[in-house]
Amino acid sequence: MSKKITFIGLGVMGYPMAGHLKKNNNEVIVYNRTRSKSEKWINEYKGTFELTPGLASKNSDFIFICVGKDNDLNEVMEGEEGILNNIKQGTIIVDHTTASAEIARKYYSICKKNGFHFLDAPVSGGQSGAENGQLSIMVGGDKDPYDKVKKTILSYAKAIELIGESGSGQLTKMINQICIAGLVQGLSEGLAFGVKSKLNMEKVLKVISRGAAQSWQMENRYRTMLDGDFNFGFAVDWMRKDLAICFEEAKKNKAHLPITVIVDKFYSQIQNLGGNRWDTSSLISLLNKN
Repeated sequence: MSKKITFIGLGVMGYPMAGHLKKNNNEVIVYNRTRSKSEKWINEYKGTFELTPGLASKNSDFIFICVGKDNDLNEVMEGEEGILNNIKQGTIIVDHTTASAEIARKYYSICKKNGFHFLDAPVSGGQSGAENGQLSIMVGGDKDPYDKVKKTILSYAKAIELIGESGSGQLTKMINQICIAGLVQGLSEGLAFGVKSKLNMEKVLKVISRGAAQSWQMENRYRTMLDGDFNFGFAVDWMRKDLAICFEEAKKNKAHLPITVIVDKFYSQIQNLGGNRWDTSSLISLLNKN
């Protein structure tokens, strides 16, 4: 049985994610801050759109959100035209925004008190993962709403896991970004070292990609990194936003992130070079300057 679904936020991730929901025979209503993006989406997928988050969310069973950061989430949730003041009892809100654990806990508590459900569910897999329905999703919140919405989420996911209580999804995404930052820097240094050693890098990668050094980044980005092509995946600006969230949380739980701090500084150097919209694999560009 199809569900009435709202999708808020039609960026590079949300646009295809909402499309997968429509392809799976759901009734989908979308909202995007820039109206032209909503119009483009309904022309492609034949859904409907509304002019406010509240209007888009009325009478929906599930509401999916994929916006930029904490402040953007506040904007669509709060106020007379926001989600919270316009939804029915029992509505399940799934927030795919990469945001702070604090804001996830805030809206979980508000929803719990008012007869709604809130799951923090950040995603990993980048734009290609969203377009191909191959995202990995980490979820924080209660099991009952998770069980009810899981099948629908699998419209655009290859893996989904309920990690624990509210905020656990966002904390898991922080771990994901910390791991990626160090991994991409290591891959960049290895590739740059190989080039300076005048090795046949295709042969090198053919061997080491089947050993202990193997990673998604190596398999999917080594060629474009060697070519200096950084128009793929997750932008440097967004990575630095995510790492700032990690650093803020680390202050609270007293975790030490020495390598992540260094890599973040490298990303700031890329921004200074004008590479704000380059993807995260552009770390190698700093090693190729000399």
